Amino acid sequence: MTNNTYIVTFETASQENLEKIEKLLKTYPGYCPIHKYCWAIFSDSKPIDIHNHLKQALGLNDRLFVIRSGTMAAWSNSYGEQHDEWLKKNL
Repeated sequence: MTNNTYIVTFETASQENLEKIEKLLKTYPGYCPIHKYCWAIFSDSKPIDIHNHLKQALGLNDRLFVIRSGTMAAWSNSYGEQHDEWLKKNL
């Protein structure tokens, strides 16, 4: 099966939870931070499975959203050329 690209957005006020979810996001075969609380990842999993995997890093009042990426995107001010190229190739 081919990896799908997913957009993962989340909110947390806890630096500890932010570090935990970033660590989990980096376990996927491909990942790219879009901004502090939004990443793109590769996965063969279903959105609910990704959600459940990442949810373990967050508190009860934190937020999490996972959606499969579509075919078009636009952005500005990515975290450098390496991330810009990743987004162009994979979104």
